[in-house]
Amino acid sequence: MSDGPRVVAVLGYSAGGGGDLHPVCEARVVHAASLSRGDDVVVLSGWAPRAGAPSEAELMRRAWQGAAARLLLDDGATHTAHNAAHVALLARREDACEVVIVTSGWHAPRARAMVRWALRGTGIPASVAPAPGPRPRGALVREALIWPLAPAQAALGSRPRRVR
Repeated sequence: MSDGPRVVAVLGYSAGGGGDLHPVCEARVVHAASLSRGDDVVVLSGWAPRAGAPSEAELMRRAWQGAAARLLLDDGATHTAHNAAHVALLARREDACEVVIVTSGWHAPRARAMVRWALRGTGIPASVAPAPGPRPRGALVREALIWPLAPAQAALGSRPRRVR
C-alpha cells in the first residue's frame, strides 16, 4: 500500500440545470467536507451541462468548507464512467493510498463498480461514503436501466477527457 494521500472524490450532479448547485450535489459536498482530513486530496468532479454555465466542479468548489491538502477540479467528466476514469488517473498521479467516493446512496453501487474497474491493477482500494440527501424522482429506475450498459460505458469512459 502506498504512503500517498487519501483521495476523496466528490461526484457531481446537476440534472441538466444551470448556474446553481443542485441539492443532491450540495448534500454530497457537505458530506465530503464532514469526512475530509487536512492531508486529503479532494477531487470535485463534474461538467458544465450548459455552455457558459459554471461546471458542477466549480460550483462544488465555491461551496467547499472542508479540510484538504489540495482541492482539484475535474470539469471534464460528463458521466459516471468519466468521473471514474478521471479519479483513477488522479489517484495514480497522487500515488494515493486509497480512494473514497462520495456520491448519493442510490448511485453508490454503480459509482463504486466504475471506480474499482478504473483502478484495476493499481492496488489502490476504493470505497464509497454515501451522502444522505434527496433522491431525484426516477433515480432508482434510471440506475436499474443503466446497469446493463455499465461495461460499455466504462470502456468508452476509460479515456479521460480533461483533468487538471
